Amino acid sequence: MDKVEVLPTSVEVPSKQRSKLRYNWKSGYGMLIPSFALLLLFMYYPAVVALVFSFSNWDGFNPPQFTGLQNYIQVLGDKVFWISMEHLGIWTVLSTIITLLVPLIVAVLIFHLKSKRAQYIYRVLFVIPMVVPGVVGLMVWSFMYDPTVGVINALLKSLGLQSWIQNWLGNPHIALYSLIFVGFPFVVPFNLLIYFAGLQNIPESVFEAARLDGVGRLRRFVQLEVPLVLGQLKLLMILTIIQLLQNVMMPLIMTNGGPGYSTYVPGLYMYFQAFQNGQFGLGMAVATIIFVIVLALTWVQIKYIRPSTEYEA
Repeated sequence: MDKVEVLPTSVEVPSKQRSKLRYNWKSGYGMLIPSFALLLLFMYYPAVVALVFSFSNWDGFNPPQFTGLQNYIQVLGDKVFWISMEHLGIWTVLSTIITLLVPLIVAVLIFHLKSKRAQYIYRVLFVIPMVVPGVVGLMVWSFMYDPTVGVINALLKSLGLQSWIQNWLGNPHIALYSLIFVGFPFVVPFNLLIYFAGLQNIPESVFEAARLDGVGRLRRFVQLEVPLVLGQLKLLMILTIIQLLQNVMMPLIMTNGGPGYSTYVPGLYMYFQAFQNGQFGLGMAVATIIFVIVLALTWVQIKYIRPSTEYEA
């Protein structure tokens, strides 16, 4: 009868190998120390300083004087702040719907092209605008909105629509919506790529079954593709809302918050309080309020938007 060799239930690692594994573990985390140090220095430390100084009266030069909740009381009692919050609400709702829906539609159209080469070419064409600096794009849109030599009014005039000609950034009733319109046709390259990656993760058998069942394009989009990219949609919604709450550059460059307070947003309100009025403590209080709003909205989205492709029933 052949002998049956019994394998050991556990393998003992030699001491030299154990020390080598321990060294590799330590060296791996050691390489992360510079990244963590820079993260703490340039991200977390300024946030903690802003939170502490938000309870003080500080002009940026003299030692801060502790004032308790006075900055928060002043901000929450300022009508201009609530005007900026109203504008932010309008901007967030409209811009979120547009910048999430339009790239999804374009990503689906590109994904269903039969030619892989055509898919690649269209992705490249839509991503190329990312190389243009944001400030340059805003200056171009400012020129397009110019009431005398702007492209938009010239186009309306050539089409015989003189009654539609407006001072787009000078009319307080439409200035905010003119800023929201910046970026037309709203195919955000980053959103497009995220959606396209989500569509690529859908098994081909799912689309084949839909074709066999005679599912049309609209029904496939609503009942199949949207639910299966809901995870990407949730991510982009969080990032979009965070970006909009921190929006300062566009209203600052294009309208400077005007005319009047018609394009004021909380980020611009914070900038003016800190860098124009010299009330850095007040500006940091506004920044802390924005942070709390972002944190609350992010928590709500993570907790209550649960795609079936990420969570089991």
